[in-house]
Formats: sequence, C-alpha cells, structure tokens
Amino acid sequence: MTAQAVETGDLATVIGLEVHVQLETDTKIFCGCSTDVGDDEPNTHTCPVCLGLPGALPVVNEGAVEAAVKVGKAIDATIPEETNFHRKNYYYPDLPKNFQITQYDAPVCQDGELEFSVEGERRSVSVRRAHLEEDPGSLQHKGGSIDTADYTLVDYNRAGTPLMEIVTEPDFRSPDEVRSFLAKLTEVLEYLGIFDATRDGSLRVDANLSIVEGEEVAADGSIGEEALESANRTEVKNISSHKGAEKALAYEETRQRNAIQRGRVVEQETRHWDESKGVTLSMRSKEEEKDYRYFREADLPPLKVSDWKERLSIPELPDARRERFREEYGLDEESADKLTSTKEVADFFEDVAERFDPGLAATWVADELLGELNYRDMAITDVDDRFDEIERLVELVAEDEITTKNARETVLREMLDDGDAPTEIVDREDLGKTSGDEVRQAVEEAIEENPDAVADYHDGDDGAINFLVGQVMGKTGGSADPGDVNQSLREELDG
Repeated sequence: MTAQAVETGDLATVIGLEVHVQLETDTKIFCGCSTDVGDDEPNTHTCPVCLGLPGALPVVNEGAVEAAVKVGKAIDATIPEETNFHRKNYYYPDLPKNFQITQYDAPVCQDGELEFSVEGERRSVSVRRAHLEEDPGSLQHKGGSIDTADYTLVDYNRAGTPLMEIVTEPDFRSPDEVRSFLAKLTEVLEYLGIFDATRDGSLRVDANLSIVEGEEVAADGSIGEEALESANRTEVKNISSHKGAEKALAYEETRQRNAIQRGRVVEQETRHWDESKGVTLSMRSKEEEKDYRYFREADLPPLKVSDWKERLSIPELPDARRERFREEYGLDEESADKLTSTKEVADFFEDVAERFDPGLAATWVADELLGELNYRDMAITDVDDRFDEIERLVELVAEDEITTKNARETVLREMLDDGDAPTEIVDREDLGKTSGDEVRQAVEEAIEENPDAVADYHDGDDGAINFLVGQVMGKTGGSADPGDVNQSLREELDG
C-alpha cells in the first residue's frame, strides 16, 4: 500500500501510527481483577495471572473481544474467521512475565479505514490492523524524567487491562493531520461506549516518522514501498494526548529535516517524547519484528469470531448522527458539529429537543451551555447529574418567564459557579419577567427623563432608540424583554 505525503522543498514527510487504547471492561483481559483502579494504592488490583506467576493460566474476557469487533465494524474492517493470541517476548520492568500476550499474524481486525477532516478537507487513513493485547504495568519515575530519575517504581494495577492497538498505514501527511485523526478516533470509540478518555493512560501513541526525498513523491502524493523501506524512521514513544502527538511529531519532523540538510544520517531508533521539555530523546535502537520472537500462546485456544460482526450491533456513529441532525432538526453544519462532539452532548440535545423547539434546544446546548463549560474548562460529563436543572432553565426561557439575557448572563453562570438551581436564582435575584404595566411605566419614565434622545429619534436618528431601550432595561433590572421594550417605545414615540 502506498503512503501519502506532502512535499516541502526537496524533502517530504510520512507518518504512521500505533495507537494503544484501553477498552472499558469491568475486569482485566485475562483475569478477574477489577480495572476500576482510580486512586487505589499501587499493586492492590493484582493476582497470579496479571503478575505472571508460574502456573497461572489466562482466560479471555469476552467483553474485550466484543469491544474489538465493534471497533472493526466502525472502521469497516475485515473480521477473520478465526483469531488467536501470541507471546511477544521482551524484558521490561512493567512486564512481569517477560512477555506480552498479544496478537500477531491473525489480528481481530484487518484492513479498515477511518475518515476525518483537517482544515475543512476530508482525508481517509487506512488501518492496517487492530489487535487485542494486555496492557503492561505503569512506571513512576521519581526525582525526574525517564533519563534523569533517581529511581523508578512499578505499579502493576494497570497490568492486564484490555488494550487495543490500532496500527495505521503510513498515510499521514503532517503532524496536524495526526491530531485531527486522533480526535476523530477518540470520538468514534466514545460513541461505541468502549472507551473513557478521562481515564489516566487510556490513550497512548507511538508514531513512526520518516523523511524521504521529494522526487519520490508521485503526482497524487503517494510514495512507493521501496522509498519507504530505504528511509530510516524513528519511533516516538510516550505520547499521551492529541496535542502532544502534534507537538512531538512537529519537533521530530524539524529535527530530521535539519539533520538531512546538514548532511547527517538519521538513525533508525526509538525516541522518548519529553513533554515537559518539548523534545524527543534517544532511548534505544529500533527493534525489528524478529527481535520479539513471536510464538503462539499455548494457554489460549483460537477464537472463532467471524459471526460476531453480524451478531453485534453498534450505535449510530458521529458522522451519521451529524448528518441526521442537519436533516431532522434543520441545524447548520457548525451547530451539528458542536452537538455531536461527544455522545453525551448529542444525547442531551435530543432530550431537550423532544420537549422544546429544536432551534431553541440547539442554541442552549451548543452555544450557551457548551460555551460556559468551555470557559470554565469543564466537560459535559461534569454536569450530567444536573441535566434536569438545565432543562428547567430552558423551560423558563421557552415559557417566557425570564428573559434570554438574564437566563444566559445570570442564571446559567450562577448555576455553574455556585451549584444553585435555576428557580432559586430567579427568586433570589428577582429575575422574573416584568409585567406589561411595569414595562409601560418604565417606558414613560425613560421618555420623560431623556428629551434629547427623544428629539434625536424624531429627527431620524433611529440609533437613539437603543439608548432608550437600555434605560428601560435598567429600570426593570433587565427583566423586560428587549424586543417588547423596543416595540413599546416606538408605539409611544410614534403615537
């Protein structure tokens, strides 16, 4: 398969990814230990299986296999008739058995594809394989980073957590494409209900980056296999976020280009991304497949999964839901994008749209609520236990009990900052909508007290009406509807 690249000067960049995502299951992939670790003490969620003790036998977690098949369906991958597990042999402190149970020549998902957008342009990346494996433990470097720490502690609570490694073809053209792809992949995984992005270490990325001669780039942007094989690539590890992937690869791309332009050889190696310093550091020479001495895991029988693709259903995915929102609710593209940014947001919008006008629901969820949450660096999941209160606020606006201005600028903000219910805030701040008689009295007072503005209005300065509206709103404490005030002022002045 060819790779995509973008030529800059005489050189072109090509990137491929290995994305490791933790699957949301109650127990680990080969034992009954809980995956709900949280802030529990280190090494308290362990057993002979995930510690690799002699004689312990693994048993496959069916939920992990089902999650993997759902991923295959979402990326339109081939699900083979039979899949099996292998041992990947290498020594590392967080791997207590000195081998990792993984999949080698028969992964559960093969030849998939994922579409995403970057700067308004649709791109498609081929997924070579997606396979199941067990997560190693975690290392805690004390007194510094991996290369400067005084010592390192090992926590095996994470060891054995179901992990899916998603391996792309080297189809990426630039670091910003990688970031957009990871955002889309995370979105799809969350919609499938098999991934929790808030869990520490839930997504980790290893990225392979090569620089090739610009003349190797075909007119359609593809690069031949021979050119790819001859180019030395570096593998960048320890990337744990979308933004981190973009920054790490931008640094590595610049480092390699500078080396080539100065006549230096780019070593084929594995490098560590030090996020605190914003640099990649050499770790070791790049391993090859033969170094891992793969062989079949004799303690796990082959899994027949070909019929699982038909048996298992998956929910409506982001792109399909986005399109349905535009058609069913008449939303513009920007609103539909916001309202499908996460499954939780989309579900909440549909709940609100069932009770109120879809346009009003879209405004309050996509613009008002998400805008205030983003300002506070909060997510929709931070208020999912208060959805009924937010719906009550929309109801107050829909039934004309308070003004949109007060609902947006006072009630919603105090709800998020202080945790109070909307009706409590309305009562405390006296934000109930002013009656017609009160508005008429305020209009008459504003006209009487501002003869210059009245004269300007009669002289054709229509902007003077805005000043008078502001005066009335001040007199009513912002509880009058600005549109009604505007109309009342014109009727009084033109009468």
